[in-house]
Amino acid sequence: MKNGKFIEVNGSNMHYVEMGEGDPILFLHGIPTSSYVWRNIIPSLVPLGRCIAPDLIGFGQSDKPDIEYTVNDHIHYLEKFIEKLGLKHITLVMHAWGSVIGFDYAMRHEKNCKGLVFYEAFLRTIEPFDVALPFYEQLSTLEKQEDIYDLVMNGNAFVDKIISPMTMSEFSSDAMEHYKQPFAEEGSGKPVLQYFKELVKTNDKSEINNLIVKYTNQLTHSFLPKLLLYSVPGFITTIATVMWAKEHLPNLEIADMGEELHFAQESNPKLVGETISVWLQSIEQMKV
Repeated sequence: MKNGKFIEVNGSNMHYVEMGEGDPILFLHGIPTSSYVWRNIIPSLVPLGRCIAPDLIGFGQSDKPDIEYTVNDHIHYLEKFIEKLGLKHITLVMHAWGSVIGFDYAMRHEKNCKGLVFYEAFLRTIEPFDVALPFYEQLSTLEKQEDIYDLVMNGNAFVDKIISPMTMSEFSSDAMEHYKQPFAEEGSGKPVLQYFKELVKTNDKSEINNLIVKYTNQLTHSFLPKLLLYSVPGFITTIATVMWAKEHLPNLEIADMGEELHFAQESNPKLVGETISVWLQSIEQMKV
């Protein structure tokens, strides 16, 4: 994706794509993808603001410093990224693990946010009874994996193994190659390894679920404009979660992105981009 830039954050370079002018629209990707996942969404939103899509530290073209890559590491790097770019009045567009990072930021810096868009997001704690079957099957497989280390630290073949169960339509060879490239070097999958470790350790007292419980409770009291995008059957977001959001989240709009598991950005980018564009224009008109 063109318009790539780098900025130093905590002694490491974070890569990001930037297009457009105005209030920032900040795109946060999930794992194991990168800002590249937003390449077909951003053009629909460039007329409406300053679109900025970073690669989380350790992903895409960002550096891979010697850190643990816990969710709190990502939160810390994102917060510093926002500070260094001086971003104000942010609209957050979040996908998957990026939603954990983004929701946490938004609920701690609500006055610096304009709106929240989220797709396949972690709105509620990670519990077997409230995740879609494909995601539950992936978690079960990881829990049974004797050595997750071998899965992700010996080359980049793991990327296809992770992504394939998440989509109903095959990615192009170019797209898959783009997602694999950052993990070509042996051992470069450490950020993904930590993600899996945190996922399989979720329980009532886990750090991840405690984090989600905290921001979920705050979201139920926040009147920031919200747009929930979902797919059917979905991968993380179930219809039960959509209905819960409809009942509990103030100032919420909901939009169906069609038949997909986890990557409507790849299978239906036009609908995703146009839906966010219409919503952004509607919340701007409400201010007039």
